[in-house]
Amino acid sequence: MKKITMTTPLVEMDGDEMAAILWKETKEKLILPFVDLNVDYYDLSMWNRDRTEDQVTIDSAMATKKYGVAVKCATITPNLERVQEYNLKKMWKSPNGTIRALLDGTVFRAPILIKGIEPYIKSWKEPITLARHAYGDLYRGTEMRIEAPGTCELVFTAEDGTETRELIHRFSGPGVAQGVHNLDKSIRSFARCCMSYALDVKQDLVFSAKDTISKVYDRTFREIFKEVFMNEFMEAFEHAGITYTYCLIDDAVSRAVKNPGGYVWACQNYDGDVMSDMLATAYGSAAMMTSVLVSPDGCYEYEAAHGTVRRHYYSYLEGGVASTNPLAIIMAWANALSKRGELDKNQPLMDFGRNLQDATIQTVESGIMTKDLKKVTTIPDPHVVTGLRFIEIVQKRLEEICQQTAIPAVPEDN
Repeated sequence: MKKITMTTPLVEMDGDEMAAILWKETKEKLILPFVDLNVDYYDLSMWNRDRTEDQVTIDSAMATKKYGVAVKCATITPNLERVQEYNLKKMWKSPNGTIRALLDGTVFRAPILIKGIEPYIKSWKEPITLARHAYGDLYRGTEMRIEAPGTCELVFTAEDGTETRELIHRFSGPGVAQGVHNLDKSIRSFARCCMSYALDVKQDLVFSAKDTISKVYDRTFREIFKEVFMNEFMEAFEHAGITYTYCLIDDAVSRAVKNPGGYVWACQNYDGDVMSDMLATAYGSAAMMTSVLVSPDGCYEYEAAHGTVRRHYYSYLEGGVASTNPLAIIMAWANALSKRGELDKNQPLMDFGRNLQDATIQTVESGIMTKDLKKVTTIPDPHVVTGLRFIEIVQKRLEEICQQTAIPAVPEDN
Protein backbone atom coordinates (compact mmCIF):
# COMPACT_ATOMS: atom_id res chain seq x y z
CA MET A 1 0.00 0.00 0.00
CA LYS A 2 1.14 3.51 -0.82
CA LYS A 3 1.64 5.60 2.31
CA ILE A 4 -0.75 8.39 3.27
CA THR A 5 0.82 11.83 2.92
CA MET A 6 0.73 14.64 5.47
CA THR A 7 0.75 18.34 4.64
CA THR A 8 1.42 19.79 8.11
CA PRO A 9 3.77 18.43 10.80
CA LEU A 10 2.47 16.75 13.93
CA VAL A 11 4.41 17.68 17.07
CA GLU A 12 5.79 14.50 18.65
CA MET A 13 6.92 14.53 22.30
CA ASP A 14 8.82 11.39 23.26
CA GLY A 15 8.97 10.15 26.84
CA ASP A 16 10.44 7.78 29.40
CA GLU A 17 10.80 4.17 30.51
CA MET A 18 8.29 1.47 29.48
CA ALA A 19 5.94 4.03 27.99
CA ALA A 20 8.74 5.13 25.65
CA ILE A 21 9.43 1.51 24.60
CA LEU A 22 5.76 1.02 23.68
CA TRP A 23 5.72 4.46 22.05
CA LYS A 24 8.58 3.51 19.73
CA GLU A 25 6.94 0.19 18.81
CA THR A 26 3.59 1.85 18.17
CA LYS A 27 5.21 4.39 15.88
CA GLU A 28 7.32 1.82 13.98
CA LYS A 29 4.65 -0.86 13.56
CA LEU A 30 1.34 0.99 13.52
CA ILE A 31 2.16 4.39 11.99
CA LEU A 32 5.26 4.37 9.75
CA PRO A 33 4.20 1.44 7.52
CA PHE A 34 0.98 3.30 6.65
CA VAL A 35 1.73 7.03 6.90
CA ASP A 36 4.50 9.16 5.39
CA LEU A 37 4.87 10.64 8.85
CA ASN A 38 5.71 14.33 9.11
CA VAL A 39 6.63 15.25 12.70
CA ASP A 40 8.38 18.02 14.55
CA TYR A 41 10.14 15.78 17.09
CA TYR A 42 11.07 16.64 20.70
CA ASP A 43 12.85 14.29 23.09
CA LEU A 44 11.21 14.85 26.48
CA SER A 45 13.05 11.99 28.16
CA MET A 46 14.35 12.77 31.62
CA TRP A 47 17.95 12.75 30.34
CA ASN A 48 17.27 15.32 27.63
CA ARG A 49 15.17 17.58 29.80
CA ASP A 50 18.01 17.65 32.29
CA ARG A 51 20.60 18.21 29.54
CA THR A 52 18.64 21.15 28.08
CA GLU A 53 17.62 22.45 31.52
CA ASP A 54 14.01 21.81 30.51
CA GLN A 55 14.16 24.15 27.50
CA VAL A 56 13.08 21.24 25.28
CA THR A 57 9.75 21.11 27.14
CA ILE A 58 9.11 24.80 26.51
CA ASP A 59 10.13 24.38 22.85
CA SER A 60 7.67 21.49 22.41
CA ALA A 61 4.81 23.62 23.78
CA MET A 62 5.72 26.49 21.45
CA ALA A 63 5.76 24.06 18.52
CA THR A 64 2.27 22.91 19.51
CA LYS A 65 1.10 26.51 19.35
CA LYS A 66 2.68 26.80 15.90
CA TYR A 67 1.32 23.60 14.33
CA GLY A 68 -1.87 23.08 16.35
CA VAL A 69 -1.67 19.34 17.07
CA ALA A 70 0.72 17.34 19.26
CA VAL A 71 1.01 13.80 20.58
CA LYS A 72 2.86 13.12 23.83
CA CYS A 73 4.31 10.06 25.54
CA ALA A 74 4.28 9.67 29.33
CA THR A 75 7.21 11.40 31.06
CA ILE A 76 8.87 11.31 34.48
CA THR A 77 8.14 14.07 36.96
CA PRO A 78 11.18 13.75 39.22
CA ASN A 79 11.02 13.50 43.00
CA LEU A 80 14.08 13.29 45.22
CA GLU A 81 14.49 9.58 44.49
CA ARG A 82 14.42 10.23 40.75
CA VAL A 83 16.94 13.06 41.06
CA GLN A 84 19.35 10.63 42.66
CA GLU A 85 18.50 7.79 40.24
CA TYR A 86 19.15 9.92 37.14
CA ASN A 87 21.81 12.18 38.72
CA LEU A 88 19.81 15.24 37.75
CA LYS A 89 20.90 18.85 38.09
CA LYS A 90 17.70 19.72 39.96
CA MET A 91 14.16 18.50 40.67
CA TRP A 92 12.55 19.67 37.43
CA LYS A 93 8.85 20.53 37.38
CA SER A 94 6.22 18.33 35.75
CA PRO A 95 6.62 18.57 31.95
CA ASN A 96 2.85 18.15 31.63
CA GLY A 97 2.38 21.04 34.05
CA THR A 98 4.78 23.24 32.04
CA ILE A 99 3.11 22.44 28.72
CA ARG A 100 -0.40 22.88 30.09
CA ALA A 101 0.49 26.22 31.67
CA LEU A 102 1.92 27.52 28.38
CA LEU A 103 -1.10 26.35 26.37
CA ASP A 104 -3.60 27.34 29.11
CA GLY A 105 -6.19 24.78 28.11
CA THR A 106 -8.41 22.11 29.56
CA VAL A 107 -7.63 18.39 29.65
CA PHE A 108 -10.53 16.14 28.65
CA ARG A 109 -10.19 12.49 29.63
CA ALA A 110 -12.70 9.82 28.69
CA PRO A 111 -12.63 6.02 29.08
CA ILE A 112 -11.97 3.72 26.15
CA LEU A 113 -15.13 1.62 25.90
CA ILE A 114 -14.68 -1.96 24.68
CA LYS A 115 -17.28 -4.71 24.61
CA GLY A 116 -16.34 -7.39 27.11
CA ILE A 117 -14.29 -5.06 29.32
CA GLU A 118 -16.64 -4.29 32.17
CA PRO A 119 -16.14 -1.39 34.59
CA TYR A 120 -15.65 -2.27 38.25
CA ILE A 121 -18.57 0.04 39.06
CA LYS A 122 -21.52 -1.87 37.67
CA SER A 123 -23.89 1.11 37.64
CA TRP A 124 -21.83 2.81 34.91
CA LYS A 125 -23.57 2.40 31.56
CA GLU A 126 -22.10 5.42 29.77
CA PRO A 127 -18.69 7.10 30.00
CA ILE A 128 -17.92 9.91 32.44
CA THR A 129 -15.69 12.50 30.78
CA LEU A 130 -13.27 14.17 33.18
CA ALA A 131 -12.49 17.83 32.35
CA ARG A 132 -9.32 18.87 34.17
CA HIS A 133 -8.11 22.45 34.51
CA ALA A 134 -4.63 22.60 33.04
CA TYR A 135 -3.14 25.56 34.91
CA GLY A 136 -1.95 26.29 38.42
CA ASP A 137 -2.46 24.46 41.72
CA LEU A 138 0.36 22.12 42.79
CA TYR A 139 1.79 22.03 39.27
CA ARG A 140 2.84 25.69 39.44
CA GLY A 141 3.39 25.67 43.19
CA THR A 142 6.31 26.88 45.28
CA GLU A 143 7.44 24.89 48.30
CA MET A 144 9.60 25.62 51.30
CA ARG A 145 11.16 23.46 53.98
CA ILE A 146 10.92 25.07 57.44
CA GLU A 147 13.76 24.02 59.75
CA ALA A 148 13.35 26.29 62.79
CA PRO A 149 10.63 28.09 64.78
CA GLY A 150 9.26 31.22 63.14
CA THR A 151 6.39 32.88 61.29
CA CYS A 152 5.44 32.00 57.73
CA GLU A 153 3.29 34.52 55.83
CA LEU A 154 1.66 34.88 52.43
CA VAL A 155 2.73 38.29 51.10
CA PHE A 156 1.49 40.20 48.03
CA THR A 157 3.40 43.32 47.02
CA ALA A 158 1.50 45.57 44.63
CA GLU A 159 3.27 47.58 41.92
CA ASP A 160 2.91 50.71 44.05
CA GLY A 161 4.77 48.99 46.88
CA THR A 162 1.83 48.35 49.22
CA GLU A 163 1.75 44.93 50.86
CA THR A 164 -1.03 42.55 51.84
CA ARG A 165 -0.19 39.82 54.33
CA GLU A 166 -1.90 36.68 55.56
CA LEU A 167 -0.48 34.44 58.27
CA ILE A 168 0.13 30.89 57.09
CA HIS A 169 1.44 29.43 60.35
CA ARG A 170 3.60 30.17 63.36
CA PHE A 171 6.03 27.26 63.36
CA SER A 172 7.26 26.00 66.71
CA GLY A 173 9.51 23.47 64.97
CA PRO A 174 10.35 21.94 61.57
CA GLY A 175 7.65 21.63 58.90
CA VAL A 176 6.79 22.49 55.33
CA ALA A 177 4.92 25.27 53.51
CA GLN A 178 3.52 25.55 50.03
CA GLY A 179 2.14 28.35 47.87
CA VAL A 180 -0.19 27.83 44.91
CA HIS A 181 -1.89 30.30 42.59
CA ASN A 182 -4.35 30.63 39.73
CA LEU A 183 -5.58 33.33 37.37
CA ASP A 184 -9.13 34.57 36.79
CA LYS A 185 -8.42 34.57 33.04
CA SER A 186 -7.39 30.91 33.07
CA ILE A 187 -10.34 29.88 35.26
CA ARG A 188 -12.71 31.69 32.89
CA SER A 189 -11.17 29.89 29.88
CA PHE A 190 -11.55 26.60 31.76
CA ALA A 191 -15.23 27.27 32.42
CA ARG A 192 -15.88 28.18 28.78
CA CYS A 193 -14.04 25.09 27.50
CA CYS A 194 -16.04 22.81 29.80
CA MET A 195 -19.38 24.36 28.91
CA SER A 196 -18.63 24.36 25.17
CA TYR A 197 -17.63 20.70 25.37
CA ALA A 198 -20.79 19.79 27.30
CA LEU A 199 -22.88 21.47 24.60
CA ASP A 200 -20.97 19.64 21.85
CA VAL A 201 -21.63 16.22 23.40
CA LYS A 202 -25.05 17.27 24.80
CA GLN A 203 -24.28 16.03 28.30
CA ASP A 204 -24.83 17.55 31.75
CA LEU A 205 -21.87 19.36 33.30
CA VAL A 206 -20.86 19.05 36.95
CA PHE A 207 -18.11 21.24 38.44
CA SER A 208 -16.71 20.27 41.85
CA ALA A 209 -14.39 22.00 44.32
CA LYS A 210 -14.18 22.55 48.08
CA ASP A 211 -15.29 26.13 48.70
CA THR A 212 -16.51 25.30 52.21
CA ILE A 213 -12.86 24.94 53.22
CA SER A 214 -11.05 27.05 50.59
CA LYS A 215 -13.19 30.14 50.98
CA VAL A 216 -11.15 32.33 48.61
CA TYR A 217 -9.30 30.05 46.16
CA ASP A 218 -12.01 27.48 45.47
CA ARG A 219 -14.77 30.05 45.94
CA THR A 220 -13.25 32.05 43.08
CA PHE A 221 -13.57 29.02 40.81
CA ARG A 222 -17.20 28.54 41.80
CA GLU A 223 -18.15 32.18 41.26
CA ILE A 224 -16.42 32.44 37.86
CA PHE A 225 -18.11 29.24 36.66
CA LYS A 226 -21.47 30.65 37.78
CA GLU A 227 -20.82 33.99 36.07
CA VAL A 228 -19.78 32.37 32.77
CA PHE A 229 -22.77 30.04 32.83
CA MET A 230 -25.32 32.72 33.64
CA ASN A 231 -23.97 35.28 31.16
CA GLU A 232 -22.90 33.09 28.24
CA PHE A 233 -24.30 29.55 28.34
CA MET A 234 -27.54 29.31 30.32
CA GLU A 235 -29.89 29.74 27.35
CA ALA A 236 -27.88 27.33 25.18
CA PHE A 237 -27.93 24.71 27.94
CA GLU A 238 -31.69 25.07 28.36
CA HIS A 239 -32.19 24.76 24.60
CA ALA A 240 -30.01 21.62 24.52
CA GLY A 241 -31.87 20.10 27.48
CA ILE A 242 -28.75 19.78 29.64
CA THR A 243 -27.84 21.18 33.06
CA TYR A 244 -24.90 22.77 34.88
CA THR A 245 -24.43 21.92 38.56
CA TYR A 246 -21.85 22.82 41.20
CA CYS A 247 -21.18 20.46 44.10
CA LEU A 248 -18.47 19.76 46.65
CA ILE A 249 -15.73 17.40 45.48
CA ASP A 250 -16.58 14.77 48.10
CA ASP A 251 -20.22 14.86 47.02
CA ALA A 252 -19.14 14.56 43.37
CA VAL A 253 -17.11 11.43 44.15
CA SER A 254 -20.04 9.95 46.04
CA ARG A 255 -22.37 10.66 43.11
CA ALA A 256 -19.95 9.24 40.56
CA VAL A 257 -19.92 5.74 42.01
CA LYS A 258 -23.73 5.58 42.07
CA ASN A 259 -24.37 7.27 38.73
CA PRO A 260 -25.02 5.57 35.36
CA GLY A 261 -22.55 8.01 33.77
CA GLY A 262 -23.01 10.02 30.61
CA TYR A 263 -21.93 13.43 31.92
CA VAL A 264 -18.93 15.78 32.01
CA TRP A 265 -17.19 16.21 35.37
CA ALA A 266 -15.02 19.34 35.66
CA CYS A 267 -12.27 19.43 38.30
CA GLN A 268 -9.44 21.67 39.37
CA ASN A 269 -5.95 20.62 38.28
CA TYR A 270 -4.98 18.30 41.15
CA ASP A 271 -8.48 16.92 41.69
CA GLY A 272 -8.64 16.14 37.97
CA ASP A 273 -5.31 14.32 38.10
CA VAL A 274 -6.49 12.02 40.89
CA MET A 275 -10.07 11.54 39.69
CA SER A 276 -9.06 10.71 36.12
CA ASP A 277 -6.81 7.92 37.39
CA MET A 278 -9.69 6.64 39.50
CA LEU A 279 -12.02 6.68 36.50
CA ALA A 280 -9.50 4.96 34.24
CA THR A 281 -8.84 2.18 36.74
CA ALA A 282 -12.54 1.75 37.47
CA TYR A 283 -13.18 1.34 33.75
CA GLY A 284 -10.71 -1.54 33.66
CA SER A 285 -7.13 -0.24 33.66
CA ALA A 286 -5.02 2.89 34.00
CA ALA A 287 -4.41 2.50 30.25
CA MET A 288 -8.14 2.66 29.45
CA MET A 289 -8.36 6.43 29.17
CA THR A 290 -8.00 8.88 26.29
CA SER A 291 -6.63 12.35 27.05
CA VAL A 292 -6.50 15.59 25.09
CA LEU A 293 -5.46 19.09 26.12
CA VAL A 294 -7.54 21.72 24.30
CA SER A 295 -6.28 25.31 24.41
CA PRO A 296 -8.53 28.39 24.05
CA ASP A 297 -6.93 29.20 20.67
CA GLY A 298 -7.66 25.75 19.24
CA CYS A 299 -4.49 23.72 19.84
CA TYR A 300 -4.72 20.01 20.69
CA GLU A 301 -2.22 17.87 22.59
CA TYR A 302 -3.08 14.16 22.82
CA GLU A 303 -1.32 12.03 25.40
CA ALA A 304 -1.23 8.73 27.19
CA ALA A 305 -2.76 9.65 30.54
CA HIS A 306 -0.92 6.98 32.55
CA GLY A 307 2.63 7.08 33.90
CA THR A 308 5.91 5.73 32.56
CA VAL A 309 5.36 2.26 34.14
CA ARG A 310 8.72 2.13 35.90
CA ARG A 311 8.32 -1.35 37.39
CA HIS A 312 7.60 -2.95 34.02
CA TYR A 313 10.52 -1.03 32.48
CA TYR A 314 13.12 -2.46 34.83
CA SER A 315 11.66 -5.93 34.44
CA TYR A 316 11.90 -5.48 30.65
CA LEU A 317 15.56 -4.37 30.89
CA GLU A 318 16.33 -7.52 32.85
CA GLY A 319 14.72 -9.70 30.20
CA GLY A 320 11.40 -10.15 31.97
CA VAL A 321 7.92 -10.09 30.47
CA ALA A 322 6.38 -6.62 30.28
CA SER A 323 2.60 -6.91 30.20
CA THR A 324 2.08 -3.13 29.93
CA ASN A 325 -1.16 -2.18 28.21
CA PRO A 326 -0.44 0.07 25.15
CA LEU A 327 -4.08 1.04 24.48
CA ALA A 328 -3.77 4.65 25.67
CA ILE A 329 -0.59 5.17 23.65
CA ILE A 330 -2.15 3.77 20.48
CA MET A 331 -5.28 5.87 20.97
CA ALA A 332 -3.20 9.03 21.52
CA TRP A 333 -1.55 8.51 18.13
CA ALA A 334 -4.85 7.60 16.45
CA ASN A 335 -6.67 10.65 17.80
CA ALA A 336 -3.80 13.03 17.01
CA LEU A 337 -3.56 11.81 13.42
CA SER A 338 -7.35 12.09 13.04
CA LYS A 339 -7.31 15.67 14.33
CA ARG A 340 -4.35 16.57 12.09
CA GLY A 341 -6.30 15.18 9.16
CA GLU A 342 -9.45 17.06 10.20
CA LEU A 343 -7.65 20.42 10.44
CA ASP A 344 -5.83 19.84 7.14
CA LYS A 345 -8.93 18.47 5.37
CA ASN A 346 -6.93 15.31 4.76
CA GLN A 347 -9.65 12.64 4.65
CA PRO A 348 -7.28 9.65 4.20
CA LEU A 349 -5.43 10.63 7.40
CA MET A 350 -8.71 10.99 9.28
CA ASP A 351 -9.81 7.57 8.02
CA PHE A 352 -6.51 6.03 9.05
CA GLY A 353 -6.88 7.34 12.62
CA ARG A 354 -10.32 5.76 12.87
CA ASN A 355 -9.05 2.49 11.34
CA LEU A 356 -6.26 2.36 13.92
CA GLN A 357 -8.80 2.78 16.71
CA ASP A 358 -11.02 0.07 15.21
CA ALA A 359 -8.13 -2.37 14.77
CA THR A 360 -7.10 -1.90 18.41
CA ILE A 361 -10.61 -2.30 19.85
CA GLN A 362 -11.41 -5.26 17.61
CA THR A 363 -8.24 -7.02 18.80
CA VAL A 364 -9.38 -6.82 22.42
CA GLU A 365 -12.96 -7.78 21.56
CA SER A 366 -11.60 -10.86 19.76
CA GLY A 367 -10.20 -12.00 23.12
CA ILE A 368 -6.56 -10.88 22.77
CA MET A 369 -5.50 -8.56 25.59
CA THR A 370 -2.85 -7.66 28.14
CA LYS A 371 -2.82 -9.09 31.66
CA ASP A 372 -4.54 -6.12 33.31
CA LEU A 373 -7.69 -6.54 31.20
CA LYS A 374 -8.01 -10.24 31.91
CA LYS A 375 -9.06 -9.34 35.45
CA VAL A 376 -12.12 -7.41 34.27
CA THR A 377 -13.13 -9.06 31.00
CA THR A 378 -16.29 -11.07 30.45
CA ILE A 379 -14.83 -12.57 27.26
CA PRO A 380 -14.39 -16.31 27.80
CA ASP A 381 -10.87 -17.77 27.69
CA PRO A 382 -9.00 -14.56 26.83
CA HIS A 383 -5.57 -14.89 25.25
CA VAL A 384 -3.10 -12.83 27.32
CA VAL A 385 -0.12 -11.27 25.51
CA THR A 386 2.59 -8.73 26.29
CA GLY A 387 2.16 -5.13 25.26
CA LEU A 388 4.74 -5.52 22.48
CA ARG A 389 3.03 -8.62 21.12
CA PHE A 390 -0.33 -6.85 21.29
CA ILE A 391 1.02 -4.12 19.00
CA GLU A 392 2.20 -6.73 16.49
CA ILE A 393 -1.27 -8.34 16.41
CA VAL A 394 -2.94 -4.95 15.95
CA GLN A 395 -0.60 -4.29 13.03
CA LYS A 396 -1.87 -7.35 11.16
CA ARG A 397 -5.49 -6.44 11.78
CA LEU A 398 -4.81 -2.85 10.72
CA GLU A 399 -3.29 -4.05 7.45
CA GLU A 400 -6.46 -6.03 6.73
CA ILE A 401 -8.75 -3.08 7.56
CA CYS A 402 -6.74 -0.65 5.42
CA GLN A 403 -6.81 -3.04 2.47
CA GLN A 404 -10.55 -3.55 2.84
CA THR A 405 -11.30 0.18 3.06
CA ALA A 406 -8.81 1.01 0.26
CA ILE A 407 -7.57 4.25 1.76
CA PRO A 408 -6.17 6.49 -1.02
CA ALA A 409 -2.60 7.62 -0.46
CA VAL A 410 -3.04 11.27 -1.45
CA PRO A 411 -5.79 13.57 -0.12
CA GLU A 412 -8.21 14.79 -2.77
CA ASP A 413 -8.02 18.40 -3.89
CA ASN A 414 -10.53 20.67 -2.20
